[in-house]
Amino acid sequence: MAKILVVDDETDLEVLIKQKFRKQIRQNEYEFLFAINGRDALEKLASDPGVDLVLSDINMPEMDGLTLLSEIHELNPLLKSVIVSAYGDMDNIRTAMNRGAFDFITKPINFEDLTITVEKTLKHVRQLKETLKAIKENNILKMYVDENVLNFMGRQEYESEITANENIVATVMFIDVCGFTAITERTPADLVVKMLNNYFDAMVSEIIAHEGYVDKFMGDAIMAVFRGEFHLDRAIDAALAIRNKIRELPEIQGITQYSPKVSIGIKSGEMVSGNIGSTSLRRLDYTVIGDSVNVAARLQGAAGENQIVISQDCYSHVKDSFKCRELGEVTLKNKAEPITIYEVLE
Repeated sequence: MAKILVVDDETDLEVLIKQKFRKQIRQNEYEFLFAINGRDALEKLASDPGVDLVLSDINMPEMDGLTLLSEIHELNPLLKSVIVSAYGDMDNIRTAMNRGAFDFITKPINFEDLTITVEKTLKHVRQLKETLKAIKENNILKMYVDENVLNFMGRQEYESEITANENIVATVMFIDVCGFTAITERTPADLVVKMLNNYFDAMVSEIIAHEGYVDKFMGDAIMAVFRGEFHLDRAIDAALAIRNKIRELPEIQGITQYSPKVSIGIKSGEMVSGNIGSTSLRRLDYTVIGDSVNVAARLQGAAGENQIVISQDCYSHVKDSFKCRELGEVTLKNKAEPITIYEVLE
């Protein structure tokens, strides 16, 4: 139901409005409020912020309609006003429009014209509200869903390709906050969440700065993916930046004797990208899967505090660009043969 505030010092207008719009009032389409001047109108707007439309005269005692227009714009720029006045000269019309009036109707009132104008204005108000709601929901959605998913959802073939996938060559990086589990045992939950969000914010900013994206948060760990040109180089640059930034973070008040450190595993290779999950459950995860992803996770598990660990094939691609040292052979879980791993130093 739309709320309409009528502002006019002619009290008989209230009776006339109720008669002419009796059908809409009876069907709960419109609710009318009435004020006798601009000052009275502002008081009613303050007590009832749900008003959608203001119909106002110009010539009124205490505060005229043109002054009211300026006050409404300051109070709520989205609230729409229509001037209904006998003073329909061009100067008043231009002044009203410049002060934010949506439309102008002259007296004596043609109620057919007024009805059309009210409907048109309320339609515009609804569209504004729907747009703002969509923007708000989209901004909230962006806090929970990666931009790559949102871009996929916006494609025309989204409905038919919901479970489609593609083979890509990319780099996956796993980052874990060292010693986090131990600190949760002796630290209040609110401080733990504050600490973790603080660390994640620092990490994510570097991932984004190096053109990667966060695939998911997993407890105290992050999985990130880098695609496109020089994806391995950008992933390593991001890892080095994250390690340095984490070292420089100030101590969180209430958490003592803890210096944040990270362990990072990086692996490049072919992987499958797409929506993984159950359409029956209506739960899907836009992610990457494959052997390279699994190896990256195992490399992170093999990394020590503040270590960035890569595989031998990754080392062969970046050995001229980054300073690395061999750590030797390790046997990774679910791998039959040991592999040689390297630590990226700088």
